[in-house]
Amino acid sequence: MKQITLTVSAEQVGLRLDRYLATRLSSVSRTQIQHAIRSGAATINGKAVTRPSYHLRTGEQIVWKTCSRKNPSPPSVHIPIIYEDIDIVVVNKPTGLTVHPGAGTNKTTLVQALLVDRELPSEGDQDRPGIVHRLDKDTSGTIVVAKTASALESLQEQFATRKVKKVYLASVRGVISEAKGLIDAPIGRDLAHPTRMTIRPQGRAAQTEFHVLKRTEDSTLIMILLHTGRTHQIRVHLDYIGHPIIGDVVYGKPAERLLLHAWKIEFTHPASGKRVRFESPIPPQFPDYQYSELPWPVSRLADNQGQRDS
Repeated sequence: MKQITLTVSAEQVGLRLDRYLATRLSSVSRTQIQHAIRSGAATINGKAVTRPSYHLRTGEQIVWKTCSRKNPSPPSVHIPIIYEDIDIVVVNKPTGLTVHPGAGTNKTTLVQALLVDRELPSEGDQDRPGIVHRLDKDTSGTIVVAKTASALESLQEQFATRKVKKVYLASVRGVISEAKGLIDAPIGRDLAHPTRMTIRPQGRAAQTEFHVLKRTEDSTLIMILLHTGRTHQIRVHLDYIGHPIIGDVVYGKPAERLLLHAWKIEFTHPASGKRVRFESPIPPQFPDYQYSELPWPVSRLADNQGQRDS
């Protein structure tokens, strides 16, 4: 273990921690520096700083600890790649994997695993390079990540203007009698439980469309299309109609896993301009069904209303 001590000068005030270290550590790439910062390699005035985007102040003393190996990286995490080219990478995110670093996250994230052997654009939110949408930790399935600044901009615009189509699968508790439905109820933060969302008149508009695929005596398999992308939207809406998702420990009851899967995604490829579709394999915990025979569903809402991020 080696240790380097650096002091921030007046000219360096306001610089991001990772950018500053990249200018001082010429043998280490900025991506490697970001990995190391997140794993606790840097302290400022004796306190650990794990945000690469931390902005420096005059006179701060930075202690950088490095091992003899030149490529600090997070623990190995298997990330199933569905598709990859020079502009994008499409991933089948496993259940239990967090998408990006954040408060309370101390395990390797999807972003950190992808950064081990590829560069991702860090414009905008510097702690979420390449990320244009996300899935909850316990939700599995398809997620697209940008690999270039131009791809990031294109995908961000498509999500913002509802030009991305996403299809989910869920198995819920109880029998839904309707063949299909549209849940239209505003969602906001649960003031009594800050980590939860709830239906609130003052919340943001939210619409979730579902189509019943299969019923059993005590559960229903459904296909879901989102028309908005609120936090926990699918989980909150299904709990609201009395059919929480099986395995939802926040809004329902524990089970082997959360039976919510981001199955398919469709968007315009940032480089070719062509519409492309990708899908993730159905997890084995889901009910038996002829999923391969399901066509891409036609929305109950007008086509030009599009889809938002989930």
